Amino acid sequence: MMEAAAVWGGLNSGVVLSLIAVLWTVVWQNLQRLQLHTYVGRHMNRHTRRLAALVDPYHSVAIAEYDGGRMKRSEAFEEVKAYLSASCARDVRHVRAEAAKDADKLVLSMVDGEEVLDVAAEGVTVWWLANSTPPPRTDGGYWGGRVQENRRSYQLFFLDRHRDLVINTYLPRVRKQGRAVMVKNRQRKLFTNISYKNWSYEDGLTQSAWSHVVFEHPKTFDTLAMEPVKKKEIMEDLNMFKNGKESYARVGKAWKRGYLLYGPPGTGKSAIIAAMANYLDYDIYDIELTSVNTNTDLRKLFIQTTSKSIIVIEDIDCSLDLTGARKKKKEAAAADEANKDGARPAKPDEKDPSSKVTLSGLLNFIDGLWSACGGERLIVFTTNHVEKLDPALIRRGRMDKHIEMSYCGFEAFKFLANIYLEIDSHELFPAVQALLSEVEMTPADVAENLTPKSTDDNADSCLRALVSELEKKVEDKANGVKNGQDEGEAEDDN
Repeated sequence: MMEAAAVWGGLNSGVVLSLIAVLWTVVWQNLQRLQLHTYVGRHMNRHTRRLAALVDPYHSVAIAEYDGGRMKRSEAFEEVKAYLSASCARDVRHVRAEAAKDADKLVLSMVDGEEVLDVAAEGVTVWWLANSTPPPRTDGGYWGGRVQENRRSYQLFFLDRHRDLVINTYLPRVRKQGRAVMVKNRQRKLFTNISYKNWSYEDGLTQSAWSHVVFEHPKTFDTLAMEPVKKKEIMEDLNMFKNGKESYARVGKAWKRGYLLYGPPGTGKSAIIAAMANYLDYDIYDIELTSVNTNTDLRKLFIQTTSKSIIVIEDIDCSLDLTGARKKKKEAAAADEANKDGARPAKPDEKDPSSKVTLSGLLNFIDGLWSACGGERLIVFTTNHVEKLDPALIRRGRMDKHIEMSYCGFEAFKFLANIYLEIDSHELFPAVQALLSEVEMTPADVAENLTPKSTDDNADSCLRALVSELEKKVEDKANGVKNGQDEGEAEDDN
């Protein structure tokens, strides 16, 4: 008996507690399987939970990667990830490294299964665990032949007696500090949507609909060729939007604003979007509408965008058939063709299978109920043919500010000459001014002529090249008018 007592006393108390915890886990799991629904069973259940608290006094909070039925990435998850990055660099054995804002540094995060300790307050220790679980294997782990991503989360463990402190003080502090780290390490990104064939939200697919690269476009308003008055007007409008959170809330509007950029090709529509992103420090989401399957998928693309972003649809008149006039014209043409061939005319409600997103779906995307999810977003459409767009698409309230990107004027030319040739005046400036008043040339064409092509080029040679191109345009214009007059006279003679 004495020997048995000595052996028992020699055992490490931690080992004993571990054995008890393992045994209790087995007992508890079996009790759960019994599913006792009688009064006695419920009475026993209360007592067993109390006993469980004595054996395992820890509580946990799980912060999942996605919110809202996996439609939107959780801000809390990203904030915890950022907060733990400092601890990962110090205490975690296995980490995941990502590029940081500083090209020479890395941002570290825990790989799945790793654990790190943190101090919530003096004498209060908590544990963070990076967790990952496979998705429900309803189709062998695949959806439509595509592998689903694991469901990631961070789990926080703490003692029962520290519950109020952790929930009400520690976690809010973690989120606040995490946001500060995110701002410090933030790299602006250029997103594009993945083809609808590679993702879908049906059956809860967990793969993101966006892919991205780091946004590094150098264009700024300082280097944007535009009339100074118009440039100042746009910058002031952007300032009002960025600082207008309270104003939008006061009048009951979602914190978003629509910009319509229209004008001929080469007038700088894409350049001004880059300048806006650099000026506001926003991300860009470039949506390719032809890769979107349905209106529902378009809506969910919007939900996955973040605040402080510019959502862009370029050449919207070419992306889809979005005008009522063109739809009627197409239906009329199809009916005429069918009548000629003696075939049954198509019914109005028979949809073209190539049409994935409708005008109605796009209108709801811009200012429907779902457009208020999140805030601080600009929606920018570009087009070369504004007259082709349905008026409902570009009315105020959807596209709030219309910006015409026009041909190069003399003020824009002087700006380009200063940027490319570092000159403010030249003897050829009056000639350029006169020629620009006669013919049209885009800022892109002017910039190309002002760009030195060899080490022998200088301001004189570049300006003479520009004058030569403008004179050719004047000559072509005159010949075109003359040819038109000659054709008109010939028709009159006939």
